[in-house]
Amino acid sequence: MSEQSRRGHKPAKPYRRPKKDPVRILAFEALRAVDERDAYANLVLPPLLRKAREKDDFDARDAALATELVYGTLRRQGTYDAVIAACVDRPLREVDPPVLDVLSLGAHQLLGTRIPTHAAVSATVELARVVLGDGRAKFVNAVLRKIAQDDLDGWIGKVAPSYDEDPEDHLAVVHSHPRWVVSALWDSLGGGRAGIEELLAADNERPRVTLVARPGRATAEELLREEAAEAGHWSPYAVRLAEGGEPGAVEAVREGRAGVQDEGSQLVALALANAPLEGPDTKWLDGCAGPGGKAALLGALAAERGAVLLASEKQPHRAGLVAKALAGNPGPYQVIAADGTRPPWRPGSFDRVLVDVPCTGLGALRRRPEARWRRRPEDLDNFAPLQRALLRTALDSVRVGGVVGYATCSPHLAETRVVVADVLKQYPDAELVDARPLLPGVPALGEGPDIQLWPHVHGTDAMYLALIRRTAG
Repeated sequence: MSEQSRRGHKPAKPYRRPKKDPVRILAFEALRAVDERDAYANLVLPPLLRKAREKDDFDARDAALATELVYGTLRRQGTYDAVIAACVDRPLREVDPPVLDVLSLGAHQLLGTRIPTHAAVSATVELARVVLGDGRAKFVNAVLRKIAQDDLDGWIGKVAPSYDEDPEDHLAVVHSHPRWVVSALWDSLGGGRAGIEELLAADNERPRVTLVARPGRATAEELLREEAAEAGHWSPYAVRLAEGGEPGAVEAVREGRAGVQDEGSQLVALALANAPLEGPDTKWLDGCAGPGGKAALLGALAAERGAVLLASEKQPHRAGLVAKALAGNPGPYQVIAADGTRPPWRPGSFDRVLVDVPCTGLGALRRRPEARWRRRPEDLDNFAPLQRALLRTALDSVRVGGVVGYATCSPHLAETRVVVADVLKQYPDAELVDARPLLPGVPALGEGPDIQLWPHVHGTDAMYLALIRRTAG
């Protein structure tokens, strides 16, 4: 027996290097990029996955797990923050952001996946040792063991106020949305508990990738040959890939004959293209064309009718993306970098005009879950002048008898009906067109004459569209 053991002291444990888990390290790196650089996961994650796949020890299952960890953690961040706050002895703002990211990853594994409890805790503590050090790993271990004492429903019962006591705060915690977003979406829906619960739940579901077959260049039938692909619900050009499907693996996408485009975005372009006109139909304008999805579809539809599309985008680099999306269009088109509020074209130059204006993006929270935590109510005031200016320019740009489409990827009333109503007060020679008959077969489009799509009703982003016809010069 050693001298140390005879005196009652335990031998010191030899230092063990932490095990590096490439999947969880990648997920942590993605979350740090989202947090530190205000990056978007859908832009950060693909290059990280491509780099990881180049290594022999990172396969498709690893990529799927890493993707779930990143998106699941971001979608449920509000709920997990409330749970973590109940398990630490300080305000969350005093917890270092990298530590909070590791805790959130652990919370998601414990409360949002089927990973066994012991594996979720041990793997996350090992991650903490690698990226944070042994000292903070002990803190992570202690917090995760507290979280592991109950499941998600149990924790929600502890940290969320009752619905009767505070319905908006209850929904905010249960469905992981900021309270002001819950309130705004509820107002847009027109009240009722069932609808808002379904919408918030839909925002937390991972959407499948939807492709668009660009007319004259590809067909939906061609895209449907992809493994487990399905036809879209409403657009004749839409095809949904299997869960986890890679659009870059589709030949038509690689060749630019098809693209990634939400079905709601496709429907906006189709409704404008199908709107009845008085007079010629030869000149179309996309006044806010970046990054090019709607412009590419509009350009293809215009080409079928012998019309020409002008795609205008203020930011030169985004104009480059538009040009790339339109490359190979079967008919004539032009892409320019121009400020849509100070256009270089003459008034009354176009038969059809689309302005898909910059907005808060509250209609695409299922695709960009981190956006819900970045947006603030004051962002509405920042966007409001630009939205109104772009709609005024669009109305000035269309000829008498022509049609303007005002679109947003937000259902917030301050970005949709309020903008349209305010601008129309200045244009007595313009009138709203009932857009609903232009999308036959699509149900529950609202009371009209405008259109509001919803994730929980239509399986699309929450796109809004108002069609406006100029009736006099």
